[in-house]
This record gives sequence, structure tokens and C-alpha cells, in this order.
Amino acid sequence: MAWQREQVLKKLKNQIRITGHIIGVAVGAGITAKYALKAGADLLLALNSGRFRQMGQSSLAGWLPFANCNEMVIDFGTREIIPVAKEIPVIFGLNATDPTIELDEYIDLISAQGFSGINNFPTVGMIDGQFREALEEDGISFEREIEAIRIAHNKNLFTLAFVFDARQAKEMLKAGADLICAHLGLTKGGYIGAKKVLSLHSAKLIADEIFNACDEVSVDTIKMIYGGPVKTPIDLSFMYNNTKTMGYIGGSSFERIPSEDAITNITKAFKKTGYIEQDELLVKMIEGVKNHYDYVDFIKEYVSVNYMNEVLFSDLANVAHISRSHLSALFKKEVGCTFPEYLVQFRISKAKEIMKFNNIRLNEVANMVGFKDYAHFSKTFKRLTGISPEKYQIRFK
Repeated sequence: MAWQREQVLKKLKNQIRITGHIIGVAVGAGITAKYALKAGADLLLALNSGRFRQMGQSSLAGWLPFANCNEMVIDFGTREIIPVAKEIPVIFGLNATDPTIELDEYIDLISAQGFSGINNFPTVGMIDGQFREALEEDGISFEREIEAIRIAHNKNLFTLAFVFDARQAKEMLKAGADLICAHLGLTKGGYIGAKKVLSLHSAKLIADEIFNACDEVSVDTIKMIYGGPVKTPIDLSFMYNNTKTMGYIGGSSFERIPSEDAITNITKAFKKTGYIEQDELLVKMIEGVKNHYDYVDFIKEYVSVNYMNEVLFSDLANVAHISRSHLSALFKKEVGCTFPEYLVQFRISKAKEIMKFNNIRLNEVANMVGFKDYAHFSKTFKRLTGISPEKYQIRFK
């Protein structure tokens, strides 16, 4: 039986109130839904790209005419997802621009099949250039997706809107969207993930623009992010600490990348059983260390554990066996800022967390996050947040 809109809203807002964040998982198979539920996911999205991921294809296949995406979601959603996810809302990824359906009637069908709400996916918001212009001239536009959200809202279904800019966010909220998700593009990472994506810093700026626009319409809006450079818990922690996001929706991050790693590693383990150590070392030497390590992820992981200590970029370059200049260029290209800027932002974010929930002296806070000089900490804090540490701490007392 489908969840009612009020039940979904209550569940999500209670979770935000208790833990501060919510997690949505975009799934393409029952097994993913089953274990996402077991792990504590707050809602599931049945999206056609999830099904293509199960076929070993890129999420991008969900935007191409390989299959009828609405029929695909109805099929696997009702047969695999809803039966194993009775304790959690399941949201239908609706291709609202499909010219062969009548939106009002099709949304009734979605509701009757047991889905708790809709999400505009696949969305023309991912398309630009001449092709986007041609689509809109033919009436295949983002406005059609807004109309779907309006119809579903009027039918008292839960509505989750993917948006790409501030204007779209405002229009979706006026149409009745219950949750605004800043879509940051295809997810990076793994073997078939997107190779060209936003940097974390650029993603932050887009999220800020969208969420500030949401607050102009309603400060109670549930705000989440999806895709792009956010592929690890550390990336998500950066977005939590530096934007107003209340949660994260992931598809590849939960379904594809972990499966790629697990299946690849266990197959290799069985394959190399009986190899002598010299053989394994020779294989790694031939393939090259770059195939076995992500340097930027290594740096982010190191900072997340050692931010309170002195962190020298030259030391990290030596440990990774890569030149400092090359590592610096890799880091700035992926993250969107230099390593010193990232380290300072991370430390200030940690300081803000400590100051919110603990009554600790400010000079001690500075030391806890790696600043040996309080004056430097205070100046840096004010530069990044706009207010002094003293005023920030008073706000949360």
C-alpha cells in the first residue's frame, strides 16, 4: 500500500529533526532496494537509469530511446521494488515529456500501482545546446515536468523535483513540490561513471544558488543534492558542512560503484589464489600504480582524519609517489580549489560543528581543528562565514 503524502513528509522531517540528514537511493533492482532499506535509507526512487545500470550500462542510457522509460519503471518498480519496500516510500521516476501519455491519467495509474509519489526523471534539464532548443520548440520542455509536479501535488502525491538552477527551483515550489533536489549532473567514479563533472567547489556554488532561491519561497523546503562530484561520504560531508543541503540522493554511488568494486575484487581474489607474491607484485608494476589508487580521494581521506594536525601537501605527494605540482593540478581540477583552500574550509566546517553542539572555549576549538594561533583562526573564520567565532557561538547557545 502506498504511503500518503502527509506520511512521507512527516517521516522525512522527523528524520531531519533527529539526525539532521536524510538519504534517498535510486534503485534499478529489488536486491538494491532490499539492502538499502536494511541500511536505513529514508526513501527509494525507481528510475529507468537504475535499470540500465543493472545492465552494465551508463546512467546516461536513461536519456536515450533504448526503451520506453515509463513502462520500464512500471515493470520493475511493481515487480521488484514495491514488494520488498513496504516500510519505505517508493517514488516513481516519471518521464513527463512523453508525448504518448496523458499526464493526469498516467499519474493516476502510478498511484494505483502503489507508488507514493513522483520525480521528474529523466529530465530535459540535463540537455542543452541546439538539441534542447529543438525539443522545447516541439513542446518537450522543463515546463511539462513542472506541470506533472503540479498535477501530482493536486492529487495529494508526494513530489520530488530535480532542478538545475534557481528559477526552476522557484517554479517547482510554486507548483507544489515537497522536496527540491539540486541535480549536479551524472555521478563521477567507477568504470562507467562520467569523466567530466563539476568540481566540489562548483557544485557547492550551484547548490547555494538553488537553496537560497528555495528559502525565498519557503524556508521549510526539504533540500537535497544528487550526483555530480559527490560520490563518497567525505564528499557528502563537505557538502553538508558548506551548503544548506539536508540530504543526499544517490544511484551510482549506492548501486553501481560498490558493485563494481566488490565483484571486481572478489573475482580477482579467486583468480589469483595460488599465485606467489612475486607474481602479484609484477602484475601491479606492469599495470601501474595509477590503476590501483585515486590520489585525490587519498588526500580527502587523509584530511578527514588528520585535519587537526599539521598537514603538508609535499608529504602527501611523497607518500603517493607523485610530483607535488602534478598532484596539485589533479586536486584543483577535481575539487575546484587549491589544497590549502580545501584544508582551511574543512577545518572551519569542523569548528562550526563543534561550536554548535559543545560549550567549549574558542581558543580550544581553534586548537582542535588545527589552528595554533587563535587570531589566525578568528580572522579565517570571519572571512569564510561572514561573522566572528564569538557571534557564531552565541547564535547556538
